[in-house]
Amino acid sequence: MRVNIAVVVLLLAAILDFLVADPWRWLHPVQVMGWIISHFTQLAINYFQDRWQRRVAGIILSTGLIIGSGLVGWLIVWGATWIHPALGIVIEIILLASCFAGRSLRKAAIDVLQPLSSGDIKLARSKLGRYVGRDTAHLCQSEILRAILETVAENTPDGVTAPLFYAIIGAFVPSLGSVPLALAYKAVSTLDSMLGYRQEPYIDIGWFSAQLEDRLTWLPCRLTVLTLALLSGKPGPVLRMCRRDAVKDPSPNSGWSECAYAAILGVQLGGNNVYGGVVKYKPLLGDPTYPITSEKIYQALRLTRYCFLIWLAIALFFLVAIDLLH
Repeated sequence: MRVNIAVVVLLLAAILDFLVADPWRWLHPVQVMGWIISHFTQLAINYFQDRWQRRVAGIILSTGLIIGSGLVGWLIVWGATWIHPALGIVIEIILLASCFAGRSLRKAAIDVLQPLSSGDIKLARSKLGRYVGRDTAHLCQSEILRAILETVAENTPDGVTAPLFYAIIGAFVPSLGSVPLALAYKAVSTLDSMLGYRQEPYIDIGWFSAQLEDRLTWLPCRLTVLTLALLSGKPGPVLRMCRRDAVKDPSPNSGWSECAYAAILGVQLGGNNVYGGVVKYKPLLGDPTYPITSEKIYQALRLTRYCFLIWLAIALFFLVAIDLLH
């Protein structure tokens, strides 16, 4: 019976994310995680000066937030189910949908593309600055387009497919469910995005969460690259280019996902980016066969959606098959 519920929850959560992006004015689990991370980090910076102390503080923060997020998610679903089973399913669907960022990623990309397509490059720069860490005030159109595509490619594994991956694992454990593992991964991802900087004062506080995020995203990222390569119809050339270029990127994951999109679309990603006035070079990924255009970005968004749907369909198939066998 629980497997049937897992199917319903996964399917409806995916539909909810497809239809509705994360409402900015509603309290979101990531907002709560961010508040905890921000306040704990400030305390650690103020009271701990030694490197080992900050590393221990980072480990305590990471393990506490990850386990706490999963446990709180499980308790919320359990409590809602205790009140009424239907309420439990509804809450589980809403919480799980909040872990998927497919619609939000698409919305962010289109939010920048719209003013760019109408020639309002100043507004496009301003809107892009909401979503990326690089300086956007002086970017030209081609650099804005590259930034959008890199954002889509980099965030597909940790924002879309990895949460689904861990939700699927949870769905096969009847006593657990999809929400706890998806929320736990979301906590890891949020920790890395807020603390995973190779600069003070975050180097030691964010070290553990950055290392953990790299490892937890490694398998979903590789499966994403493989799925995208198969979707492209030319898996051999795509994977060969990833093996050629992705290894140059210092990140064990984002280089692979970005290179996969670059190879499939026939464009080149990477180059000079400016962060806080400092120029940083990212390795070039892919060959510049075609220029990056709005249509290339829409094609990338479709690839992300198709990858998500394929994983979802495979998971639902096996969940239903297991249910029928029992």
